Amino acid sequence: MKFRILSLLVVSLLVFDASAKVRKTKKAAPATTEQQNAPSQITIKGKVQFTYKGYWNYDQPAPEFKMTVYQYEGTQKKVYAEADIDDNNEYTLTLPIATPGVYTVDCGHWQSVRVWGEDEDLTINFRGFDTARVKIKNPPYVYIQGGPKNELMNQYNFCSYRNYQSMIAISKAVYNAKLEEAPRAAINGALFEYNSDDFKARVRYLVEHNDTLTSVLALLPTLSQEDDKALIDNTLNNLSAAHPGYAPIQKYKDDIAKAKAQRERLNNGNPAPAFTYPQIDGKMLSLADLKGKIVLVDFWASWCGPCRKEIVNLKKYYEEFKDKGVEFLSVSIDADKDAWLKAAEEENMPWLQMHATDGGKKLMSDYQFGGIPFIVLIDANGNLYAKGLRGEAIRTAIQNAINGVAPEKPAPRKSISMGAMSM
Repeated sequence: MKFRILSLLVVSLLVFDASAKVRKTKKAAPATTEQQNAPSQITIKGKVQFTYKGYWNYDQPAPEFKMTVYQYEGTQKKVYAEADIDDNNEYTLTLPIATPGVYTVDCGHWQSVRVWGEDEDLTINFRGFDTARVKIKNPPYVYIQGGPKNELMNQYNFCSYRNYQSMIAISKAVYNAKLEEAPRAAINGALFEYNSDDFKARVRYLVEHNDTLTSVLALLPTLSQEDDKALIDNTLNNLSAAHPGYAPIQKYKDDIAKAKAQRERLNNGNPAPAFTYPQIDGKMLSLADLKGKIVLVDFWASWCGPCRKEIVNLKKYYEEFKDKGVEFLSVSIDADKDAWLKAAEEENMPWLQMHATDGGKKLMSDYQFGGIPFIVLIDANGNLYAKGLRGEAIRTAIQNAINGVAPEKPAPRKSISMGAMSM
């Protein structure tokens, strides 16, 4: 019966997005290089339904409720515009555009939406503060009023939104089926893979039918650089023909090449990026100082619940391997040194501790991670052995490294993370 229920779920997912409609955009007339690359600015305005006014029922003062626009440059966020909410719950942002690309409009850290910043003024209304008693951080879809470039963003954002909702539905249904761990993991994996393939198929359709619209560049990082190479190349050729000398095309190519090179530098077997930071006693320690030992590096922070939960596993593996040539090293990316020291004392970790004094910005760039805990195993020669370890996978990787098992080769890259792109 449980598997029958899950089979019905799969069928329902096939029609989950049936209401999402995609319109083919008319071919754009070629524009001059000067028109396409001229610096400009756009206005983003709208209304926020709920701010903290009348809804903040906590002892501490309400934080500032601001509207911001930002981009990611590598793994670092750069804010380009900020605005307050007026007495009518309205806002106006002025966004300078040096090079057209994807920007994120953030509403008080409660909602956000990705837009194409170029030459379309935008109106975006947000719900804003979650007034529900139980806040689950699952905000509703946000619609962009603008022009054809941002209508394509609407279609892409809606596909992303429905994909996320599908993942929630899958997780809930599989959990409620109360299966054993092994079949539950297998069914979850199969359904998530189907969901991902379905999402990418929709994105391919959008790309195929909008290949002269400049904002199509926002969609390309979702596609596989290997499997979708012909589609990507054809899109770039058509876009170049419609928009000669368009700077963001070259920027996209440069970003792809840079991301590829960075990934290859982080392939298992290559030297681990170096770093030097202070320990709890203030003495400096370098990763190079530990060469000759297998090193397990845990990038974490005091405010990260999953990080602190993983410490339980780390303590268990530390006791197992501490006398077998394995060194454990925790590197905090806390911005607040005192918060790090307090958490380190609370957790009472009996291995090396250090603090990334820049809040981990360089580490996140060098090791290409955006979430923590991020756990890396480095072999005795100072080369990367395994990355992204959690739970039992930590023990397996350490044991394999001790036994001289060759590190796993990287799997073929299917797509490039949107967060890693700086368009």
